[in-house]
Amino acid sequence: MTRASHTHDIQDGTYGTRYGDPAVTSAGLPGWLDPVVRAVETVQPRQLSRFLPPEDGAGRQSAVLILFGEGERGPELLLMERATSLRSHAGQPSFPGGSLDPEDGDPQADGPLRAALREAEEETGLDPRGVQLFGVLPKLYIPVSGFVVTPVLGWWREPTPVDAVDPNETARVFTVPVADLTDPANRATAVHPSGHRGPAFLVESALVWGFTAGIIDRLLHYAGWERPWDHDKQVPLDWRA
Repeated sequence: MTRASHTHDIQDGTYGTRYGDPAVTSAGLPGWLDPVVRAVETVQPRQLSRFLPPEDGAGRQSAVLILFGEGERGPELLLMERATSLRSHAGQPSFPGGSLDPEDGDPQADGPLRAALREAEEETGLDPRGVQLFGVLPKLYIPVSGFVVTPVLGWWREPTPVDAVDPNETARVFTVPVADLTDPANRATAVHPSGHRGPAFLVESALVWGFTAGIIDRLLHYAGWERPWDHDKQVPLDWRA
């Protein structure tokens, strides 16, 4: 996919070109994000997932953008639904993101910051200049695809129109109110035929499960936003999931 060309520099947590130094700052965030900031600063890898990056350094370095905005119903998250034709995680709702490119820089430094914003722009068409990065979670691992994922958190300070840029990669782009994610009626446990169980969210005509649901679940929990829900309510998955 062709990258959009920008001529401005990265300043105050916004992304201008992939050659600048991306900043991470919590200055000027809305007060409702304070619990999320505290959670990001204190959470440990094992509190997020039992799947951590291989110690031998194996795995494909990647990043996702967990973008909080404010909509008509209050705080919301930006998600996308992957195209059904993709080889990895086809048809699944997910955060924008993907593999690091060499131009993104050091995977152990600010490379994931650039990659998260670049991929979000390529997949949803958002303008990265309106995004303020405010936190980075520990690297996690997705065994089924071999991705080592760095979750990068952002505040959509200046929202811009979004949509699926390439239908071969993205089926749709949508936002989900945090109020819907915390609603017990929208929560369930996804059960894969392999025996794997994990949190799931039934929102915006989509079933959010897997890695994305796991991150949302932990953020809601450690930010203190989680409401009691029925963990025995199950949603079965099929072998193609």
